[in-house]
Amino acid sequence: MLNIRLHHLKLRSKLILIYVICVFIPIVLTNVMFYHVTTINIKNQKTADAEQALALLQSELRALIDDAAGISYLYSIDNQLSNLLNSDHDSYDRYVESLSGVSSLFNRADKEYKTIRSVKIMSDNPMILTSSHIIKLEDDIRDTDWYRQSKHYNNSYPHLYVTSDGISVIQKLSDRRYESYENVVKIDLNENYIKQIFDLSGFEGDIYLLDPSDQARYGRLASGEPSGLITADRTLGLDEIPKPNKAIVISKQYQENRYLGNWKVYGVLDEEKILYDVRQSGRFILWFAGVNFLVPTIVILLFSRSIHTRIQAILKRMKSVKGKHFERIPYHRERDEIGELAVEYNRMSTRIENLINDVYVSEIQKKELELRQRQAQLHALHSQINPHFLFNALETIRMRSLMNGESQTAKTIQNMAKIFRKSILWKRSFVTIREELELIECFLEIQKYRFDSKLEYHIEVDQSVMDIEIPKMAFLPFVENASIHGIENIPGIGYITIQIAQEKEQIIFIISDNGVGIDQEKIDELHRYFHEDAAMGDSIGMKNVITRLKIYYGESFNFAIASDPNKGTRITLRLPITQRE
Repeated sequence: MLNIRLHHLKLRSKLILIYVICVFIPIVLTNVMFYHVTTINIKNQKTADAEQALALLQSELRALIDDAAGISYLYSIDNQLSNLLNSDHDSYDRYVESLSGVSSLFNRADKEYKTIRSVKIMSDNPMILTSSHIIKLEDDIRDTDWYRQSKHYNNSYPHLYVTSDGISVIQKLSDRRYESYENVVKIDLNENYIKQIFDLSGFEGDIYLLDPSDQARYGRLASGEPSGLITADRTLGLDEIPKPNKAIVISKQYQENRYLGNWKVYGVLDEEKILYDVRQSGRFILWFAGVNFLVPTIVILLFSRSIHTRIQAILKRMKSVKGKHFERIPYHRERDEIGELAVEYNRMSTRIENLINDVYVSEIQKKELELRQRQAQLHALHSQINPHFLFNALETIRMRSLMNGESQTAKTIQNMAKIFRKSILWKRSFVTIREELELIECFLEIQKYRFDSKLEYHIEVDQSVMDIEIPKMAFLPFVENASIHGIENIPGIGYITIQIAQEKEQIIFIISDNGVGIDQEKIDELHRYFHEDAAMGDSIGMKNVITRLKIYYGESFNFAIASDPNKGTRITLRLPITQRE
């Protein structure tokens, strides 16, 4: 009963009712957009906070390292310390006396810089006595990694040495070019203070300190533990640094600093972790969207049944039309658009069935007749140059000419015989360009015999195209037209030039002469004549060639005429290269 009532409801009313009930699409889209925008905003905010935290960490590290660099600078410019380290003391007593003069320098560093764990000055001066701040530079120290690296740096400013265990500032206090002894200061930063800076940084991901060659020499994970992948013997390249699937990478590089230049503080954040709360709220949106989808779907299925079943019935009948089965759609006097469509379809199918019976069959018969006429026309073109009896007659004439000593006449007759022989032997529609050229040369030799010294010709052929197949007699009619209509009526010597080459996937045939030429009006008339579907004449001319090429290639070939009256004509023919089985 409900279905009958729905059948009487207008389609527009059904769509409006479905739209009113199914508002879940706007709701879902609104929630999805809100979730997407919220996710982007939180991600941007978290990223900005992380950049700010990493920048603050970078600044604090720089201040910490600057303190150590300041101490090394003070040591490098202190004259008393330089005299202590580079003088040949007369006795150890004199050395101790000189050492007491610089004790205030060491005491200042110990008291004012709590971020410094230790300051060690190493010297190879034999008069040096080991103390809390000054020790001898011996072989075991020279074998260390930090010492070997210090050999490559300038002694005018300190350089940074970073390992997984800590950070040190190293500077040479002497120049061996001017001083007798080598002196190096090594300032180790307080590891606990460094760890405190990293722990309080507010950056929620992994942090690495990269040297100028992008090797990670110090790392702290998001858990607060040091990176186990970085050891005293191993560093990490950029590609080796562990990153989550969705990583946010932040890099802060030190600029304009001699000992920190091109070092980087490198941070890696896990996007999934910083967006965890947002992802949790996304589940609520999915549940809400599911409820909004389920209720409208039940209503849509109920209303769409009235539309779907009857449209399927119409579609089934329409498909049967392809098999010429014009079944009528059952009609129960429904008053909606689908009912009206069924009535109109029944009328249309009746009309089409009548038209097919009256017109379609006769039209097919007419098309079949035209096709047969086309085929007969093509066969007629092939047979127009196939007079068998002429070949025997020409052979008789040629033999008698040779017996009478007329060799030139015999040669001409032989060329004519070649043309007819090819005509007799060519039973296929396509020939090679080599075979077509043999006919052209025979024809031109005959024309030279006719015109005596009035005709000269030149043929240029790309040897790579000689075995490509083209429609039989595709070029010869143009040569005939040039010699008869172009050269025959001029007073001087006529020149015919033929060029055949390949350009991309086309065969280019160009024939030019210095004959009487064609005016533009005649050229336009020829183009109209070539494109007309009127019956062809009995002679083999350009009209016949164009018609045959249309049959073979459709519209894939190109034909162009360029001519100036009393100067000559140039014809260009472009044929596509096709693969024939």
